[in-house]
Amino acid sequence: MSNQRLSVDTMQAIAAMFKIDGDVTACRPYGSGHINATHAVTMAEGEQQRRYIFQRINETIFKDVPALMQNVCRVTEHIRLKLEEIPGSEPDRETLTVIPTRADESYLETENGEFWRVYTFIEDALTYDIPRSDRQIMEAARAFGRFQALLVDMPAPPLNETIPDFHNTPQRFATLEAAIAADTAGRAGACGADIEFALGQKAMTTIVTDGLARGDLPARVTHNDTKINNVMLDNRTGAGICVIDLDTVMPGSLLYDFGDQVRSTVGDFKENERELGRVYAQMNRFEALVTGYAATAGEAMTAAEVDLLPQAGPLITYEIGLRFLTDFLQGDIYFRTAHPTENLDRARTQFALVQSLQQHEDEMRQIVKQAGLA
Repeated sequence: MSNQRLSVDTMQAIAAMFKIDGDVTACRPYGSGHINATHAVTMAEGEQQRRYIFQRINETIFKDVPALMQNVCRVTEHIRLKLEEIPGSEPDRETLTVIPTRADESYLETENGEFWRVYTFIEDALTYDIPRSDRQIMEAARAFGRFQALLVDMPAPPLNETIPDFHNTPQRFATLEAAIAADTAGRAGACGADIEFALGQKAMTTIVTDGLARGDLPARVTHNDTKINNVMLDNRTGAGICVIDLDTVMPGSLLYDFGDQVRSTVGDFKENERELGRVYAQMNRFEALVTGYAATAGEAMTAAEVDLLPQAGPLITYEIGLRFLTDFLQGDIYFRTAHPTENLDRARTQFALVQSLQQHEDEMRQIVKQAGLA
């Protein structure tokens, strides 16, 4: 979805449908997301200038916007109630605040079928696409762990599954097998070694899904997109204060969230890195992740979850590699690409990281133990 600049008049018409007083004085595209169109909007309310985040929700990706926004509201309202009981907390900065429409809905559906929502803008905090230090990695992990801990007692019913089977690794594996067999784009011959590696990791696919099915692993409220740029870090203290981008909040496993933090944080390379010698896991970064996560989510974790922490990173990294390789074989029908082999490059990058993480499994287990989790 294009994040093109919109006029003040256009944004004023949208703002008028929400419970916000004042006039739009400025608006500009905001952030680095590729799914929704996000804008920072400044409004004059008497003598004050206040900022808001206006987002047009991508209804092509999120086909049930009411279910999605029900999840967002349930999660943010529960976190707010918990924060209000904690001395010294700042609920308005530590969770997202959904501004309702004048019809008391959590989102606006326009006459031309667009879906919009509005959050208050969290001032004096930033997100970072690339971590600048181990401290930032630790603070982001601390924030994600706290997010998990605050939601551990969220009452029934379960959240809506806005993207069915999002982390169903066995199903991703089966989809790859079907893509290999069909070879609709005639590309299987170009990636024989990659296919062989992917198929050879089949045993890994069920370590979480089987645990959930047996009840050995608890079903949790999970974020499902735990990159560092989905945590706002306070400009003054550097602390992770607020988890954002809640569109993929669904029932799942804590291991999915921790695994995606590992996948997106432990290396210093591009997603489509062609120089695979640069693709390796840095254990100082893994230690920062574990330290931060353990500080806030540790008490809520079960022994079974702790035991699988060192395998969570390889699993989620492998899963996204499966998705890239499948899309390459299908002719690039899902992920946007800049050249014909980009999805293959992406898959190879993920698989190289899987191998590096597997080589460090004993060290990762020791780090988990030293953090007091095992």
